Amino acid sequence: MIKIPQERLSPELLAGIIEEFIQREGTDYGMNEVTLGNKIEQVKKQIEDGEVVVTFDQLTESCNLLT
Repeated sequence: MIKIPQERLSPELLAGIIEEFIQREGTDYGMNEVTLGNKIEQVKKQIEDGEVVVTFDQLTESCNLLT
């Protein structure tokens, strides 16, 4: 797996990776509804803070987000 610095990704591509991850993971935010836009911003902040990294798997040719 290759770690991809967020600076190497366009804002549109990063948002697409985050959106696909959120939809795939089916995250649960409890009793409060959270919009997709808010979820994307939350994950983007985690990436900016270094809590989450973007990775690329050469075998499956796919991106993922890891803590």
